[in-house]
Amino acid sequence: MAHKSDIEIAREARKKPIQEIGDVLGIPNEHLLPYGHDKAKIGQAFIDSVQSRPDGKLILVTAINPTPAGEGKTTTTVGLGDGLNRIGKKAMICIREASLGPNFGMKGGAAGGGYAQVVPMEEMNLHFTGDFHAITSAHSLLSAMIDNHIYWGNEAEIDQRRVTWRRVVDMNDRSLRQITSSLGGVANGFPREDGFDITVASEVMAILCLAKNLKDLEKRLGDMIVAYRRDRSPVFCRDIKAEGAMTVLLKDAMQPNLVQTLENNPAFVHGGPFANIAHGCNSVIATTTALKLADYVVTEAGFGADLGAEKFMDIKCRKAGLRPDAVVIVATVRAMKMNGGVAKADLGTENVQAVKDGCPNLGRHIENMKKFGVPAVVGINHFVTDTDAEVQAVVDYCASLGVDAILNKHWAEGGAGIEETARKVVELCEGGSANYAPLYGDALPLAEKIETVCKEIYRADGVVMDAKIRGQLKEWEDQGYGHLPVCMAKTQYSFSTDPGQRGAPTGFDIPVREVRLSAGAGFVVVVCGEIMTMPGLPRVPAAESIRLNADGLIEGLF
Repeated sequence: MAHKSDIEIAREARKKPIQEIGDVLGIPNEHLLPYGHDKAKIGQAFIDSVQSRPDGKLILVTAINPTPAGEGKTTTTVGLGDGLNRIGKKAMICIREASLGPNFGMKGGAAGGGYAQVVPMEEMNLHFTGDFHAITSAHSLLSAMIDNHIYWGNEAEIDQRRVTWRRVVDMNDRSLRQITSSLGGVANGFPREDGFDITVASEVMAILCLAKNLKDLEKRLGDMIVAYRRDRSPVFCRDIKAEGAMTVLLKDAMQPNLVQTLENNPAFVHGGPFANIAHGCNSVIATTTALKLADYVVTEAGFGADLGAEKFMDIKCRKAGLRPDAVVIVATVRAMKMNGGVAKADLGTENVQAVKDGCPNLGRHIENMKKFGVPAVVGINHFVTDTDAEVQAVVDYCASLGVDAILNKHWAEGGAGIEETARKVVELCEGGSANYAPLYGDALPLAEKIETVCKEIYRADGVVMDAKIRGQLKEWEDQGYGHLPVCMAKTQYSFSTDPGQRGAPTGFDIPVREVRLSAGAGFVVVVCGEIMTMPGLPRVPAAESIRLNADGLIEGLF
């Protein structure tokens, strides 16, 4: 029997008015700013009013390195939130918003799948409440003001060769990675090299997701470095006098978005920095607010644990004072087989040995999470082609590492299919064994922080950084930025920088191509290997299949 598509399931949802979802969390109607009937923003006054409440328990959902076989991290996040509510716990979820670029490219959306989804799915994966457009606009305003400042006399003495602020657009477009701007004569300004990143790689996005309130947002925006002078001294956003207007554009985007799951449980969907080129977590303001409203908060970090979870622990938790209580590591039998060398076309055939051969990828993620002092459980996301013997191979492997692995069927059964994992998560949270600590201390030199992540998390033999990059890091330390954490930008498909190296590779170095100081966000971006901050579309982009049908409904989205 053919399964219904995600979008068909989402359209059959019996959604409650968003005011009823707010009632579950104790949010009065006057503090909800509705966007239609099924989504709303939460007013800052209400957020301020709950800060004295105790925090609930924080659960991070992460995963193995993604494969074309699929893992289902967001689906598990949503399902676990529903499962916790089914066993009588007051729980909610916090996830990221979807970027248009990957939606029309190859990654797909960010609303979960099957019967573990957040709705309204179509709006969430398209324009939603306009947050990403606001971020793009604020970023673009600063870009325009920098060039305008240079045009009208350059009072800040910007060296046009050293403008570091690139432009952004929320679409995958490789042709914009490197451009020349201001051509066409005197009236159009001074020609210079420029380029575009995708919106989710913007420092504005990172700042919105790390800021505690509008005042903190404006200060962080002002602290962004946009260029350098001839004497190499930095030019800040505040020198261009752009931070006030940017904050105005971001005023509404700063407020968390409230929606619901298919089982009518509350969810915050807010912010969306990429995990391979940014820090990969939903907003601090959404997570910290949720912890005041629910006893259990389930959140996720992008891509595999080597990227998203490491940044969640080393950047978001460090910056926001969060202390996670448990981690769920998502894996699938299919992905284990692919890590074990099986081609995608052959994944439906039982191959227990390939499962065993692929398990070291999962094992490395388990070991890495233990380094942060947070207890973990493995969630095996069920596919209909999985056999009992294959599932048992994963369970036995995890048991050899002292970790439970539980088969979850939330995709097909919703919260009812993940109750066992929900109970295990409660056990871990209430067991008091969490002793969170970041991987490295603030005082460690920047180069050593990079080396620590590469060796401890990726298991690299060494890090290749030329003298210019090491000199840049030392210069930033001398300027007072040495205490910042590092945000590694590398491929999500492998522990190494080679996306083709699946499993648990060894005997490799991590080449650092570039470093960028995100002074407003409060971290140093470390670009490794061939990673791009502006993705391209695949040979056959998803956009080719997306259209409106005769009834005006969207087809091909998922």
